[in-house]
Amino acid sequence: MNSLFSLFVLNSLARHTSFDWGDLCKEDKASNDLALEEGGRLFSSYSIPEGIMTEHKKVWIITEWNRQCTTILFPSEY
Repeated sequence: MNSLFSLFVLNSLARHTSFDWGDLCKEDKASNDLALEEGGRLFSSYSIPEGIMTEHKKVWIITEWNRQCTTILFPSEY
């Protein structure tokens, strides 16, 4: 992957850790907000800008309920 993609992923992770859930509907954002209070899994989705050379359109970031593991993946890898 190229350096623009790497910067995009780092920025997306920073957004996720700042509770900016990205391109989710309001119901999914509310579910994440509730998960922060009750200890559930956190999910974010970020659209990859067109100028970044990749065949993928989005990255997903998932933090497990116990906060011990965060995974960054393409939707096709889920």
